[in-house]
Amino acid sequence: MLSSFAGAYSFDNLRYLVEGLGITILVSICSIIGSFILGLILGLIRYVKFKYVSAIVGFIIDIIRNLPLILILFFTYFGLPNIGVKPDVIPAAILAMTIFESAMVAEIVRSGIAAVDPGQMEGARANGLTYWQAMRYIVLPQAIMKMIPAMVSQFISLVKDTSLATIILLPEMMFRAQIIYGQNTNYIIPMFVALAVLYFIVCFALSILSRYLEKRLA
Repeated sequence: MLSSFAGAYSFDNLRYLVEGLGITILVSICSIIGSFILGLILGLIRYVKFKYVSAIVGFIIDIIRNLPLILILFFTYFGLPNIGVKPDVIPAAILAMTIFESAMVAEIVRSGIAAVDPGQMEGARANGLTYWQAMRYIVLPQAIMKMIPAMVSQFISLVKDTSLATIILLPEMMFRAQIIYGQNTNYIIPMFVALAVLYFIVCFALSILSRYLEKRLA
């Protein structure tokens, strides 16, 4: 058993796995930024209730939220080429995860804004602010405070969900671990242990960041 761990954790294998971690982090960061921006916009549109537009956006969000991420990954990588768009595997993974997560974030944003006391908006308007000024300077800062735990939890799930992109051959950690233990089945357990440690480090770092932001913004 110890010899299998020693062999699995050779310098070349660990370097190969850490390179996969880099891709996992890259895809995660790009998807987090993209889904936060898009989700914030969609959440605002759904909350404000623009005539027809909000209903259509809400319908699309509900569809995406009820689709499995793996189906969206298949569509972006294997489906888009059929309509003339041929993304590489990393952009395809980022696009799929951004689309999927933005629908989740939109609901978090909508519920976060709804949780703010309506009196905050009324008071801001009474003091001469326009609706969007009040939303930007008064309501959203308070809503974001309420969103942070749910938002971070969703982004932690996103990091773990990058492993699903192995289905489109994204060379992230899980994909590379499979290649390593595919060459020697004695490395299966050591690779799973290494994956567990690496995923824990990344997700725990996000949790620490969440607590820091809550204290800083309080």
